Amino acid sequence: MTRDYTGRDIEVLEGLDPVRKHPGMYIGGTGKTGLHHLLWEIVDNAVDEAANGFATRIDVVLHEKATGVTVTDNGRGIPVDEHPEKKIPTLEVILTTLHAGGKFNRNQYVTSGGLHGVGASVVNALSRRMVATVKRDGTTYQQEYARGEPQTGLKDLKTRTPGTGTSIYFEPDPDIFGSVRFNAARIRDQLEIKTYINRGLRIVFNNQVNHEVSDFHHEGGIEEYLQTLIRRASSKSVHPGVFTILQDAMVDGCRIEIALQWTEAVKENLNSYVNGIPTRSGGTHEQGLKDAVREAVSAYLNTHGLIPRGLKISSDDIREGLYAVINMFMVDPQFQGQTKEKLNNPPARSLVMSAVRTELEHFLNTYPTSSEAICNRVIQAAQARHASRAAAQSARKKSRPVRRLNLPGKLADCSSSEASEVELFIVEGDSAGGSAKQGRDRKFQAVLPLRGKVLNTEQAAADKIQKNGELANVVQALGCGISTALDLSKLRYHKVILLMDADSDGHHIASLMLTFFFRHMRPLIDAGHVFVAQPPLYRLQAGKETYWALDDVEKGRITRKLRARNRRMNIDVQRFKGLGEMMPQTLKETTLDPKRRHLIQIVVEHPDLAEQTVVELFGKDAAPRYRFVMDNARLAEGLDV
Repeated sequence: MTRDYTGRDIEVLEGLDPVRKHPGMYIGGTGKTGLHHLLWEIVDNAVDEAANGFATRIDVVLHEKATGVTVTDNGRGIPVDEHPEKKIPTLEVILTTLHAGGKFNRNQYVTSGGLHGVGASVVNALSRRMVATVKRDGTTYQQEYARGEPQTGLKDLKTRTPGTGTSIYFEPDPDIFGSVRFNAARIRDQLEIKTYINRGLRIVFNNQVNHEVSDFHHEGGIEEYLQTLIRRASSKSVHPGVFTILQDAMVDGCRIEIALQWTEAVKENLNSYVNGIPTRSGGTHEQGLKDAVREAVSAYLNTHGLIPRGLKISSDDIREGLYAVINMFMVDPQFQGQTKEKLNNPPARSLVMSAVRTELEHFLNTYPTSSEAICNRVIQAAQARHASRAAAQSARKKSRPVRRLNLPGKLADCSSSEASEVELFIVEGDSAGGSAKQGRDRKFQAVLPLRGKVLNTEQAAADKIQKNGELANVVQALGCGISTALDLSKLRYHKVILLMDADSDGHHIASLMLTFFFRHMRPLIDAGHVFVAQPPLYRLQAGKETYWALDDVEKGRITRKLRARNRRMNIDVQRFKGLGEMMPQTLKETTLDPKRRHLIQIVVEHPDLAEQTVVELFGKDAAPRYRFVMDNARLAEGLDV
C-alpha cells in the first residue's frame, strides 16, 4: 500500500538551514578538509580586499586550543548601516543570508575569489560561535552569532580607534565536524602561498598553540614561489632563468601571471590559481597552459629539425619535469562547485593559450642556451619512454600472460581477473586478516595480511627495502613494479585499501605504508588508487539501535545526541581492541561492504608540504619530530600507550 504523497511531505529549508542539513554541498565535507575550508572562506574575503587595493595586511590567530580562529584585515570594514531592503544592519545581512555580498557589484570588486555570496554566511551557519568586529567611521562595532543566528544586536563599542577593517572570530560547531582542531602547519603553508600569489600582501600568522609568529611577505611573487617549490622538492633546474608572464592590465576581463621552468624531476608539477584561489582539479586555464607549452616546444623542435628520426614526442614528454605556477585574475570566473577546485570558463583556455604560446616561443628563440637544454630534456624523456615501452613489449612476447604468477602465499586473492572492478585490502596482522577473509566478497575483494610494523622506507637504504619480505609481498600482489620500473597498466587492483586498527599503532602502520607508496610507488597515489579504510573504534548499543563511532570524538557526539533524546537511556559501549576482535559479519557491515563503509582517498594536494611532512616525520633527523611532538603534546588525548 502506497502512502499519499502530498504537500505536507515537501520540506522547505529556510535561512541557513540548508547549510546545516547538507554542509557537504557548501564546503565539500565535514572532515579536516571541510573544517579548514571554513577558514579559507574568511581569509579569502580578506585577500579580496587586498587584491582590489583596499587592504595591505591580514592577521590570522589560531587560538590556544586550536578550536577557534580570528582573521583580521585592515580593509574598509564590512558596512554596518541599515540595509535598504532588509531593514537590519548590513553586517547581519551578509553573515546570515545566502547569496548576499558586495562581490556581485564590480564597482566594489574587480576580481574576487568569493563570488557566490555564501562564504561568510556558511561559516556562520557551521560555527557554534562567531564574533564579527568592524572598524568604520572612527568607531568599533560588534555582533555575536551562534549557529547562524544573531545572539546580540549590532553594538557600538564606543571605542574610538584609528583606521578601518574587519575581524572575524569563529569556532566550528562540534555537532557538524567530527574533530574541531585546526592544523597549524596546514594553515601556515596555505597562508604563505597566498602571499606568493598576491605579490605585496603581508599576512601575519600567530600560532598561540606553540607561541610562534610567522610573518609572510613575498615581493618576488609567483617566480619566488616557483623557486621555493623546486627547492623543497630537491629538484634541479635544467636551464637558466625562469620564464614568466606578468600582465599588469586586464585583457578581455582577465589578467595572467605565469612562471615556469623545466627540472630533472620525473614528473610535472603544475600549480594553478584563479584570483588567488587554488584550483586543485585544474580547469580551462590550466589546460590552456598545457596547450601552449606543447605547441610552443613542438614548433621549436620542428622548426630547427631537432627531433631524431623515428622518435615521436608526446605532450607528456614535453611536460616531464616541468614546474609551473599560473594565477589567472578574472572578472567573472565560473567554478565547479562552492569549493572552487576547478575553473570552467571556456574562453580561459584560448586566452591563456594565445598569451603563453607567443611569449614562450619568443623565449626559446631568444635564449638558445635555455632552449637547447629544454629540448634535450624533452628528447631524453621521449627516448626513455620508447625504450621502456619496447622493453615491456619484448617481455610480454617472451612470457605467457598468467595473472596469478609469483603471488605471495598469504594473499587471499579474488576470483575476478578484471583489474577495474577488484580491490586489495592490506590488513594489519593475521588475526585481522582472518576476519577480513571471512567477511569479504570473494568475487572482487582480495586480502593481504601484514606482519607487525613495516619498514620505515624513508630511512632505509634501497637494498634493505628490496629485501624486506612484507613490502616485497605488497609489490608482488600489486603486480605493477616499483620505482622507475612501475607500470600502472599492470596494476592488478583498482583500489588498494589500507585496513589497520583504529588506534595509534594502526595509524602508525598506515603512515609507514603511505610513506612507502609516496616514495616508491607515487603513481598509485596520483592515479587515485590508494585508500585508507575507517573501521569503527566503538559500537554503541541503545535499545534496538546500533551506532558505530570512528573515534572518541564521534562517540561523544553520538552519546550527546542520544542523551538529548532521553537522559535516562542506557547506552552500552564496546571498544574494539583491534580488527581481529570483530566478528567477520561486523567487519563486513562496517568496513568492507562498499555500500556502507567509509574510505578516505589519498591525494597529494600540496606536493611541497607532503614532501616536507614525510621528511620531518619519518626522516633520519629526529629534531623535527621532537619539535612536532612537543608543539602538539597538549592536543593528544587518550593515546594507547
